Amino acid sequence: MKIFRFLIGSAVAAVLGLGLLAVPASAQGFKWWNDETFRRELGLTTEQSSRLESIFQQSLPALRKHKDALDRAQADFDRLVERASDATVMEQVSAVEIARGELNKTRVMMLLRMRRSLTTDQWAKFTALQHQREANRPGRPNPR
Repeated sequence: MKIFRFLIGSAVAAVLGLGLLAVPASAQGFKWWNDETFRRELGLTTEQSSRLESIFQQSLPALRKHKDALDRAQADFDRLVERASDATVMEQVSAVEIARGELNKTRVMMLLRMRRSLTTDQWAKFTALQHQREANRPGRPNPR
């Protein structure tokens, strides 16, 4: 489950990180399939890296659409929470969660397609690299 969360986190950072959809790809976040260390350690072929990038690029329009819908629903919620009735606010909570769910489903499908582009051995190596990267992250609490 932690690995899947990492994949989601990586994709989210790459796609949605702090509203960075409008900035150049180089500033969008960590695309692990283009990182030299990950490529070397996983033994990713050029074809695999291209396939992973293609999956990412094909998913971007839907991710952007769902992120925009979530942002709109959240903005509506933020406005309503100050002045609307509890019933109206709860209706908007439902709208926010539906939008969040659609974004998450789109993201999960992208990540599933990415996962299927790796061999079993590459997936095991990816898991190890992910754990190492998480452990070395600044500000990460020391697990004991």
